[in-house]
Amino acid sequence: MPDRATLYRMVLPEHTCPFGVRAQALLTEHGYQIDDRLLRSREEVEAIKTEHEVVTTPLVFIGDRRIGGCDDLERFLANG
Repeated sequence: MPDRATLYRMVLPEHTCPFGVRAQALLTEHGYQIDDRLLRSREEVEAIKTEHEVVTTPLVFIGDRRIGGCDDLERFLANG
């Protein structure tokens, strides 16, 4: 059974990040239980980016391991 995944993704009133949607779909396809952390304001997005020293979201963790963004997640899942 795969570990639990934590997904930080941007869902603003005017924009839902397509990479966050893709990361969510990938995690679901691979059987992960997702702690879906929706970032609902620019301030929340900027706070996560600052806290984790990244320039974009989404941001994925599997268990305690930081995976990264959507492209990083795709590589991680492809390498099993």
